Amino acid sequence: MDVLTAFLQDDFLGKAVWIWLSFIFAVIALLAFDLGVVNRNDHEIGISESLKLSAFYIAIGVGFAWVVWQLYNNSYPSASIDPQLLAVSGHDRAWMAVQLYLTGFAVEKTLALDNVFIISMVFTYLAIPRKYQHRVLFWGIIGVIVMRAAMIGLGAALVSQFAWVLYIFAVFLIVTGVLMFRKGGHEPDIGENKVLLWLKRRMNVTPDLHGNRFRVQLPDPQTGKLRWFATPLLLALLFVEIVDLIFAIDSVPAIFAITSDPYIVYTSNIFAILGLRALFFALAAMVHRFKYLKYALALTLIFIGSKIFLGDFFPGGKFPAIGSLTITMGLIAGGIVYSLWRTRGGQAVGKSESP
Repeated sequence: MDVLTAFLQDDFLGKAVWIWLSFIFAVIALLAFDLGVVNRNDHEIGISESLKLSAFYIAIGVGFAWVVWQLYNNSYPSASIDPQLLAVSGHDRAWMAVQLYLTGFAVEKTLALDNVFIISMVFTYLAIPRKYQHRVLFWGIIGVIVMRAAMIGLGAALVSQFAWVLYIFAVFLIVTGVLMFRKGGHEPDIGENKVLLWLKRRMNVTPDLHGNRFRVQLPDPQTGKLRWFATPLLLALLFVEIVDLIFAIDSVPAIFAITSDPYIVYTSNIFAILGLRALFFALAAMVHRFKYLKYALALTLIFIGSKIFLGDFFPGGKFPAIGSLTITMGLIAGGIVYSLWRTRGGQAVGKSESP
């Protein structure tokens, strides 16, 4: 018993092991509630249900800021690699941790919205019925949680050993933001996507769905023997995972440019992604209304990358957390409002004009 207690109290990346385990169990409980209660049976998720579920997940994500306050108030994050949190104490540290968490949550949530545009195109291209889309997204999120943990762990190790890695992240974000801004109005052709074409060449995929199954046993056309075939549902799932891996290359450096504290980085990432499935069905139906959001995302990435260099001109070597939160929220809100205004009445649907 003493060994178990000592293990749970042991420090891991700035927080006791029991704090990390509590968060993981909370995420598992949310996923179990989602699959076992809310979406026990395959069904089409309408816009109303989508918005309600999304509001629920956003409320939990924002509400977690209270937990962040409690964890960082009067407790010294000994293994934290974020000098912002090491330079202050008490309420100041708690308030700064909350600002960093909310900034990371907002950025990751908005960057995750970009996934929706691609995923909705994939579902349309592969003719995945709406009642099975949640199943794909649910199992996709399991892979995302594990994948993000590995990438964030690697990022934390790099930043802790080589502080200059943050400047590489910064340059990458600025370049990515500029490229995204230039291609903001361009819609990719999913049918010509090289990743999707590669998967189709490497897998035996059935032409039709087989209920909600990812794999199915069918007679081989040449030998007549039973063999396993992938269904379009599995093809969609694999592509969703690859899409997230590609987008994580942007989002993980973005959150590390905000804070290098591992606990804030991971929790803000996961809470932002958890509600993406719920929000997907509402956004997929209104994707044309957010036509100009990519320009706001591009500017957000440019700002986050730039503030790494600007931080050298501020006391403590960091851009003020409250300023970062205000500017980030302003850019995101501005992009949403501008998109809704420009696409009112369906005026900009189908156009590829510049903002």
